[in-house]
Amino acid sequence: MNEYSLYKSELLHDKYYPKVISYYFKQWKGFEMPYHSHNEIEIMYVIEGKCVVETATETVPMKKGDLILLDSNIAHRLVVDNENPCRMLNLEFFFTNKENEGFSPSFKEIVRTNGMLSQFLSKAYPYIVLKDSSDIYHILKSLVLELYERSLENKLMIQLLFSQLFIKIGRLAIEYENQNSYQVNLYIKQILSFLHQNYDCEIQVKDIANVVNLHPVYLHRIFKAEMGYTVMEYLTSLRIKKAKMLLAHTEIPIIEISEYVGINSRQYFSTLFKKHTGKTPVDYRNTLNK
Repeated sequence: MNEYSLYKSELLHDKYYPKVISYYFKQWKGFEMPYHSHNEIEIMYVIEGKCVVETATETVPMKKGDLILLDSNIAHRLVVDNENPCRMLNLEFFFTNKENEGFSPSFKEIVRTNGMLSQFLSKAYPYIVLKDSSDIYHILKSLVLELYERSLENKLMIQLLFSQLFIKIGRLAIEYENQNSYQVNLYIKQILSFLHQNYDCEIQVKDIANVVNLHPVYLHRIFKAEMGYTVMEYLTSLRIKKAKMLLAHTEIPIIEISEYVGINSRQYFSTLFKKHTGKTPVDYRNTLNK
């Protein structure tokens, strides 16, 4: 865990307060930011238009009402095309334990009294994209307006707005995760249903993606995460299981079994079957008939 991270343990044990380094409204058009990282935690909020935020592992499309929270030292860049300008609000901050930089409640006090925020922090996401119902934008906008002033009264208001911001982000993140988990489960059920009904056909990931209306890359990712296998690994396992059933409980000629389980090449079927069972289809049936 890097020393500036939103998730470092010290934030929950000592008195730390958020300190803003930069904040701005900006209209982007035809812009490609170079990859960069920084010690500050960053919030990018799309007010109007569209953009893409690229990290080392993912390309994240964003539109009006979307925000991304990036932990410190996460390499990223912003891309905005000429046809779709994007107006954004950006906020960059870190945490300090200097008493004169903040007012109660400290970050640890906010977390201790809010279960969803505590749950969110336990996930330690390097970045997370959320869809706002406008609450967070109003908080961010108020926060930026207060930051223009630097009086003692403004510091107190800034601290209160940050408290609201953290609580809202934590709540939104956990609600989104729960909703997303439910949706992912529905997708997995649809995928499994399709595989079990069509294993005897020639199937590619793009065919399944079209049925469940998902991008093939996303489909692959959620299936592997939930099932522990890729889609094609699961399909192969299913086909071998069905082949074993047909060999054991029917008199279908062995040379035809491969067609019953969606594998067009008899030689490939025999090789695959032996890889999964340790026996050729002939040996498997002969063993059962003894």
